[in-house]
This record gives sequence, structure tokens and C-alpha cells, in this order.
Amino acid sequence: MKAALNMKTRIVVLGTGFGAFRFLKEAGRIPAEITVVSPRNHFVFTPLLAGTTVGTLEFRSVIESIRTACPGTAFHLAVAESLDPETKTLRCRGAFEPPGAEPFDSHYDTLIIAVGAVPHDFGIPGVREHSLFLKDVRDARAIRQKILECFERAALPKAGEEERKRLLHFVVVGGGPTGVEFAAEMHDLLHAELRRAYPELFPEVRITLLEAGKQILSAYDGTLSAYTLRHFRRQEIEVRMETAVVRVEERRLFLKDGGEIPYGCLVWATGNAPAPFVKSLPFDKDPHGRILVDDHLSVPGREGIFALGDCAASIKNPVPATAQAAEQQGLYLGRALAKRLRNRPMPPFRYRHQGMLAYIGGHSGVADLSKVKGRGFLAFLFWRSVYLTKLVSLRNKILVVLDWARTRIFGRELSRL
Repeated sequence: MKAALNMKTRIVVLGTGFGAFRFLKEAGRIPAEITVVSPRNHFVFTPLLAGTTVGTLEFRSVIESIRTACPGTAFHLAVAESLDPETKTLRCRGAFEPPGAEPFDSHYDTLIIAVGAVPHDFGIPGVREHSLFLKDVRDARAIRQKILECFERAALPKAGEEERKRLLHFVVVGGGPTGVEFAAEMHDLLHAELRRAYPELFPEVRITLLEAGKQILSAYDGTLSAYTLRHFRRQEIEVRMETAVVRVEERRLFLKDGGEIPYGCLVWATGNAPAPFVKSLPFDKDPHGRILVDDHLSVPGREGIFALGDCAASIKNPVPATAQAAEQQGLYLGRALAKRLRNRPMPPFRYRHQGMLAYIGGHSGVADLSKVKGRGFLAFLFWRSVYLTKLVSLRNKILVVLDWARTRIFGRELSRL
């Protein structure tokens, strides 16, 4: 961070996730031309995304428009396809245009790469063709539609017993927070609304969670992981650990041990892989394909290029690929560039772990904090209160509270639109 910023400095930000959004909110103090390039024109509060898949929350309650939240910032709804570090030029394509369409160039003095990651399929055949992911609002909408489709198809007179059982089997692959929270939300939908709307189908519904490792929520304290497992079993959510998937077909998946599992809806939540743009960059990367950065989030040997969030990995001090880490990095980098403007030194980035929370269904949660390992109803209340305070705008906070109240009073909407 040697060169000072000036009024002609062009800052280009790639992405609209936690890291990019927090940087943009902080960058208002930087006198520079800021341009955002992203195929998504809104920020998504992903910790509450699982609730939108079943109608506990509405989709617009967990998003915030970039144009509204960051006035004065230029925005291009586009995909960054390639980068020329020598000429400081990005080649981009409009998000609505097909691959191969005429691109446009975006020039920068400072580049912030915060493109996140894509779902990891581990090269397993059929995953991308037949699974549903949970990374964005479009994914959540597709899952909600699929759930209702399965119930409506199972309710048709022509559906035989075997076909009904297949359609009403909801399988989640991945025992991390995303997979666990979706299974929990699915359980709540099933017992609160679907058992009344489809009483004849309710006895045949199954939820199965598959985890290749030895425990679910493996990043959490062992006592909380064990509690979640017991809680799921009480809720009749089948959990199968050390169960690896080797192939996925349209109606069934195949396991490493030779078994087969028929399903109606398959949600894949097994972790992250580098985005195509990150793969194309000629930078040093870690074994997972993430861009290596120094203690100031700068790409070594690339003046004016920074990376943060799920697409970046620190050379010296590893940082988890979580929303809170990306948010802290965005805040740090916004302040660092503002200090750079005044030729003031900025200390290295230091990640501060604030704990982990997860919802596990039935108004129960787990809270893994430095001094407290909470579980049950109080942890659920804490989970809700923390995420409510962390929502990025007053609008989001009001909408989420109203959604929770609506769900409590009137139940979830089951119409398939």
C-alpha cells in the first residue's frame, strides 16, 4: 500500500457478497470512482437463506439492492471473464448476454476481487445436472418450487406407492451448517404446514442427511455436534455419516458402499470450489484454488490488486471461509484504503472469531461461542437476535420480523407460483 489514492483513482469491485458489500459501505469516505461488476445486483444475507426455501422468510426480506444501498457507486450487471494485470484491464460480459457475446472492458487502478466461490461437486458425475444448491436466492426459489412439486405430484391419483415414497424422500448431502439448517427448516415445514395440507402423504415423508465425514457440524464443539445428532434423530431426520456419494442420477443417487437412495428432491451442500474467474487468474493459489494474499489482503507482486472472502486465502494467518470473516475483511480493506489516502500506515488484518450459530429445527439452536456452548431454545432465541441485529438495513430488520410473525400466526405459504 505505497501509492496514495487520488480523485482520479478507479476502484473496481468484483462481487456483491459479504466482503464486497461491507467494503462498499465503508468506502464512502474514499474519494475515488468506484465501480461494481457482478452478475447479481443485490447483497444476500446468506445466514438466513435456508428459511426462504420453505417460506419461513420471503426472498426479498434477505436481500439489499446494491444501487440503493451504495448510492454514487457505478454498477454493471456483468460477469468478469478475464483479467490483464499488465494493462489493468478487466474483460467483462453482460449478465444477460450468452457466452461469446461481445465483451466490454473495465479499467482500474485498484481492483478488489470478492467473487466468492461456487458449490463443490468433487467431480462426482451427475451432481450439477440433478442436484439443487443453496448459494443464492435463485437456488432457494428453485428448492421451494421443487418441494411443492414433489408433494403435488405425489398427491396425483396415478402415483403408485413406490413413486410416492421416492417423491417424498428429501435428501441433503453435506452435514455443515447449510445442510443442517436446510434439513431443520424442512422438518419445520413438514410438521407445521405440510402434515395439515397433505395428511394422507405425511406418513410417507422422509428427510435424510448424508455426511461423508464422521460427524455433522464438524467445525463446532463436539458436544454441540452430538446434541444436534440426537436432536435430529428425535425429529426423525435420518442422519448417515461416513456415507460418500459416487454418482447422481435424475431419480436416485449411488453410494460408495454400493447402496442406492431414491429421492424426490436432492440438496447438495458440501462446501466451496473456486469460481471460473478465479481459476483463470495467473496468481499463486492455495491447494483449494483460492488466491493467496498477504496480511494486508494484497495479492503479492500485483500492485493494486486485493482479494477477500471465500476466493482468498491468507499466506500466514488462515481465515475461515465464513460470512463473518469476509465481512471483517471488507471492513478492514475499506478503512485501509481510506488511511492510504492520507498516507497513514495500516496494521495487518487480524481475524476475530465471534463464534458460530446454527438453527437445528423445532425452535432449537446451537451456539458455539468462546466461553459458552449453548443449545436448545435459548440458543435459538440468541440465533435469531444476533442475525436480526446483523441484517444490513432497517428495511431488512422490519421485513424479517414481520415474516417471523406472519409465519407464527398464519403459517407458511404453500402456493406454487
